[in-house]
Amino acid sequence: MTTNDFSQRLLSWYDRYGRKDLPWQQERTAYRVWVSEIMLQQTQVATVIPYFERFIEAFPTVGVLAEAELDDVLGHWSGLGYYARGRNLYRAAQQIVSEHDGELPKKIEALAALPGIGRSTAGAILTLTHGLRHPILDGNVKRVLARYHRVSGWPGQTAVANQLWGLAEQHTPQERVDDYTQAIMDLGATLCSRTRPDCMSCPVAEGCAARATGRQADYPGRKPRRDQPLRETRMLLIQDEEGSILLERRPPAGVWGGLWSLPECPEGEDIVSWCRKHLQLETKPVKALDRLRHTFSHFQLDIAPLLLKVIGEIPAISDRGAQVWFNPAKPGRLGIPAPVQRLLTEVEEQTRGELNGAKG
Repeated sequence: MTTNDFSQRLLSWYDRYGRKDLPWQQERTAYRVWVSEIMLQQTQVATVIPYFERFIEAFPTVGVLAEAELDDVLGHWSGLGYYARGRNLYRAAQQIVSEHDGELPKKIEALAALPGIGRSTAGAILTLTHGLRHPILDGNVKRVLARYHRVSGWPGQTAVANQLWGLAEQHTPQERVDDYTQAIMDLGATLCSRTRPDCMSCPVAEGCAARATGRQADYPGRKPRRDQPLRETRMLLIQDEEGSILLERRPPAGVWGGLWSLPECPEGEDIVSWCRKHLQLETKPVKALDRLRHTFSHFQLDIAPLLLKVIGEIPAISDRGAQVWFNPAKPGRLGIPAPVQRLLTEVEEQTRGELNGAKG
């Protein structure tokens, strides 16, 4: 199958079966495409759709996003994961306003230089929005091309990535480049999936080298396996008499950067003494909750949660740094990591149950 045959077959398939009703495909703008492309990094379409719709409703333009509070942005990102994407989106919006007159650049070099974008995402934005011819190489496209051409090796390796970029350039047509770009992403997301690819329905199966040898599962190559280290922490759910829990904002960089989390007491420290020294709070332990394990891309975190009640007076926290009393029963828009939100919900449900029991 020639290069032209590949793109033409893909376009014919897209005309009949491609996805054309996704939210970011309606009223298509560079801003909406950009937000969707960032959200879709390492996240499936079905998961992204409700987040995208809420995000666009809250931040309808790049200017509104740039002027928002980071807390509000990360609050709308809570649960979507990979929070650096949300922080980078916010930083990029501010740069677009300050350096590009509020418009996403149409030059790929300038667009790719913005935080969190890069070459492939920039190409997708320019192609899908303006019809400019730029190859892309997201995870779905890597899988399609690696299988079709039997490209060995992990795409994270420079030599393998360069080979795939060359193939992406080779297959990208001169006409209908926007449809082709959406088509090859759709093919990877629907038929040429990571497991159980539907080769019988694939429009380019005839020329696929991996299918010809029955080795679809071998492509693309896997990332070299490394054992994930296990880290442990004690998280304190410190509750006041109204049911609010003390949260602290994490540093801007690192794990859960900029999000609101629970105070963490080092192992070996007496918890009551630690709370008195570091939080100026008198507390009494209530009970230990079930341990919780959360998996990050490069390590696992084993969380030992402990519920405490505040006793005595609560000092003002306005001058004590980034802390807030958060009532899980009356949640606002704060960026809270998923496992922390799970613990907050558990405590809130227990508190509500205790109150209902007392009333009964």
